[in-house]
Amino acid sequence: MSKKLNLVHPRDQITTIISRIYKRGMTTTSGGNISIIDNNGDIWVTPSAVDKGSLSPSDIVCVKKDGTIVGKHKPSSEFPFHKAIYDMRPDIKSVIHAHPPALVSFSIVRKIPDTNIISQAKHICGPIGYASYELPGSEKLGDVIAEEFKKGYKAIIMENHGTVLGGSDLTDAFERFEALELCARTIIYGSQIGTPNYLTDAQIDEFEAQIPSLIPEMEAIEYASDEVEKRLEICEIVKRACQQGLMISTYGTVSMRWENNDFLITPTDINRWDMEIEDIVQIKGGKREKGKTPSRGTWIHQEIYKRNPKVNSIITTQSPYLMAFGVTGTYFDVRTIPESWIFLQDVNALEYGSHFKTNENPEILEANSTAVIIQNDSVLITGDQLLQTFDYLEVAEFSAKSIVLGTCLGEMVPINDDQVEELRKKFLV
Repeated sequence: MSKKLNLVHPRDQITTIISRIYKRGMTTTSGGNISIIDNNGDIWVTPSAVDKGSLSPSDIVCVKKDGTIVGKHKPSSEFPFHKAIYDMRPDIKSVIHAHPPALVSFSIVRKIPDTNIISQAKHICGPIGYASYELPGSEKLGDVIAEEFKKGYKAIIMENHGTVLGGSDLTDAFERFEALELCARTIIYGSQIGTPNYLTDAQIDEFEAQIPSLIPEMEAIEYASDEVEKRLEICEIVKRACQQGLMISTYGTVSMRWENNDFLITPTDINRWDMEIEDIVQIKGGKREKGKTPSRGTWIHQEIYKRNPKVNSIITTQSPYLMAFGVTGTYFDVRTIPESWIFLQDVNALEYGSHFKTNENPEILEANSTAVIIQNDSVLITGDQLLQTFDYLEVAEFSAKSIVLGTCLGEMVPINDDQVEELRKKFLV
């Protein structure tokens, strides 16, 4: 993934990531801490008892290699286990500890989320460790966590506490954090409407074996003004999706038709939060922009544009409530409120793996519906203008959330057939 964040000072890296975590509702004002160890062996860490929602770079504390503390605050009370991890694992250069609700749920029932729930998560998260409960801020807690990291783990469930994750840098740690929380949410939400189904290791290996770079490179490229404008629009929607919790750092594809069947698409292996217009890949005449690797889903987007002239933008992503339907096989009935049915109508579900087949995939390419769910992988949304397509995604996720939350209240009562026919005549004919 992108390492752009690593080009800035550790103080700025930490405040950027803690802000993302807080705004996404994955920690509280007082909870969570982040650290980075630099090449000198100095550790930069969030302060103790300072609002996580408004941290500035000047709030970050530096604990020098000799133990000297530099800064206007005390270092996090959990600093001992950060240091213990760095002492045990020289390959780890950043640590994130937080209390995201879904992972806390696993920690209080003393279970580890199975990352085989979503295609790419196992590869990003790696195996997950488990640390038994010890007093927060204690040396003993540092010992039990470091012992788990010693086994090779980079992600740990902390019993009755939350989670701690390490990475080769802060970007790597945050990507792992986001992916693990998405897995936890997907399992929990899916369990409310059905029984989650998990991928086999062979199916995950199949996902990892996709090679998007097989698309040939074009010799030269032109950047017309309208093309640059579309690149900017894609970047803005990607960042908005990340902020809304509809996309994570490591997964999400957005494309826009440019001219005829030529289009622009997000790349693979670039952090979605940090995506910039120069990262976007032009696909022209079936060839990719030189030196760039487009999304693994490029061929699907390409075929949809070829076969559906009214489709001008596509979003493929993993939003947690829609993924609950994607991992359980539960029918996603969008007849919840009029807007949902008008925008989405019937949402087809495809078996996992069908999106790998370049020669046989009529359902995903010819479907009349706006949205398609690919089991254990993603949801694919099509539309005209990109903002409209993003709106469809939001409506779909809100509809899915309403159904999941409503499960504990009673059986869903959808809009009936006569009411649907009224909507069809008024809004779709």
